[in-house]
Parts: sequence; structure tokens; C-alpha cells
Amino acid sequence: MRQAALLIALPLIASPLTAQLERPQDWRVRFDRPGPPDSAVYLVTMEPGWHITSGPSGILYNPSQVAHGEYRVKSEIYLFPGERREGFGVFIGGKNLAEQEQSYVYFLLRKDGRYMIKHRNGAQTPTIVPWTVHEAIVPQSGEENAKNFLEVAVGTEKLDFYVNGEIVKSLPRGDLDTDGVVGLRVNHNLNLHVTSLTVEQNEASQ
Repeated sequence: MRQAALLIALPLIASPLTAQLERPQDWRVRFDRPGPPDSAVYLVTMEPGWHITSGPSGILYNPSQVAHGEYRVKSEIYLFPGERREGFGVFIGGKNLAEQEQSYVYFLLRKDGRYMIKHRNGAQTPTIVPWTVHEAIVPQSGEENAKNFLEVAVGTEKLDFYVNGEIVKSLPRGDLDTDGVVGLRVNHNLNLHVTSLTVEQNEASQ
């Protein structure tokens, strides 16, 4: 219990500590619209995990963190109080992330207890599942931080999307290309602490 309390308090410590923190090595940032410098998002290593204060919406990732075949991507994320009802979460199947032809599937939550699933294909972002309420999601309200554990399980025939251990949606894998980079998707002006982002690769797919 004490460790959890320290974790929640840590990102609120004043600038003398945060000034010593550094951006995680080898991570990349890509905003939805070109122009802003990487410094438009505050991304630092803060054990356990990373602290993120976003400006423009975009993706954050380490290009060496990839998954293919059958696998699970897991991430625990704290959302801090704020006025913005914007999405945050994970993406899978990242390809050509520095090019116009970028592609990935993303799974987002937002503070009102809703989730969404979309697919980016270049400039197009078709919606697979629109914003939908689910009781498994911990909403953020008042001055309390909200902690949610996201997971995407990629199988041979379907994708299962979990929040806090409960399936919120199952989809046929179909034509979705789920092989590629995994990372974080953060929309406008959010304050987050991500304690983990892991890939569990099915041994048969290695």
C-alpha cells in the first residue's frame, strides 16, 4: 500500500527532481500533425515506468519493441486529474511509423469510463469500435488518479481487448496486420504515469 501511494505522489514532485529526469533512450515520438518538436511532449523515465505530459496527440514508442504472430501486450497506466476527455492507451502492429504510410491498431480509454478501438492507415483512421462505456474501466473524477491495466491478446483467429482483467471486446483478426512495433498512444494534453509496457510472445510464434 505504501509503495502504491509513493508511486501516485511521485509525478507531482516539484521541478528540482523532474529536471534531473531523462527521456528514455531510443524512444521515438510521432505527432498526428507534422510541425511540433519532440519537446512538445514531456516524456521521462520515472521508475517504475515513464511519466508523460502530452501536448499534441500522437504515439510514443521504442522501435525495437516488436511483436508478431500470437502475443499479449500489457500496460498499466495512471491517469491524473485534468479537464480533457481525451484518449490514451496502447497500439500494436506498428509499421512505417516514420513514414506517410504509417499503420497501427490502437486501443484507448478515456476518463469517462469509455474505450475505443481504431486502425490508422496513413492519414485514414477508420473506427473499429466507437467510444463505448464498460464497467471494467476505472473512470477518473475529482482529484483522484485512475489506474487501469490494459491488455491486447492477439491469437490466430481473434483479438481480445482487456481492461483490468476483463474482456471488453473480442474481434476477428481478419485482415488486420498485427505484426510490428508496439507502443503508447496519447491524445491531447493528458497527464499520465505508465508503470509498464510489456510483450509476452507466444513460444510457438518465436
